[in-house]
Amino acid sequence: MGKGEGCFPSTSRKHPAVEGSAPAEANAAEVEVVKADAATGPESVSNFSTFPPFPAKIKIFIVFYSMYGHVEAMAKKIKEGVENVEGVEGYLFRVAETLPADVLQKMHAPPKDESIPIISASDLPGADAILFGFPTRYGTMPAQMKAFFDSTDEIWESQQLTGKPGGFFVSTGTQGGGQETTAWLHLWCQHVQIR
Repeated sequence: MGKGEGCFPSTSRKHPAVEGSAPAEANAAEVEVVKADAATGPESVSNFSTFPPFPAKIKIFIVFYSMYGHVEAMAKKIKEGVENVEGVEGYLFRVAETLPADVLQKMHAPPKDESIPIISASDLPGADAILFGFPTRYGTMPAQMKAFFDSTDEIWESQQLTGKPGGFFVSTGTQGGGQETTAWLHLWCQHVQIR
């Protein structure tokens, strides 16, 4: 460090730009080339035709399960946020309900929003990215979501989601009500993408 190569500049060795030496002139020439290329305008951009075209809109699937509507409300807000990004479109999907109607009635669960379609595992590869949302049940995901993930074995085996970003959001009735343990879902996302 005492020879001017470390954190403190050397007092005996001057930077080439200060002395006006040949390396500084070479750098100046390189800058001129860059300026000249930039001056050619939009025509130079056409040289990048080897890049694949971007999709018309990036499709983000927001897949959720919600018994009482809390996670559904979060999913709808996430869709709003996603669609505030130019070139991105959000799609809401519900996972199938596994409880019978009479049980849901006894649990005072409101009716599902029928305008939101039910997703199947075979639909997932159509997304560019996926966000999963669900409540916590005894420190883990509810059975409805687990049943959905269990149905993804074919796309896992063929690695159809490899390289697609994924994320998730959870909700509980109390602070510290199991969000952390429910977050172990990310292991599923990695398991699907990285074999």
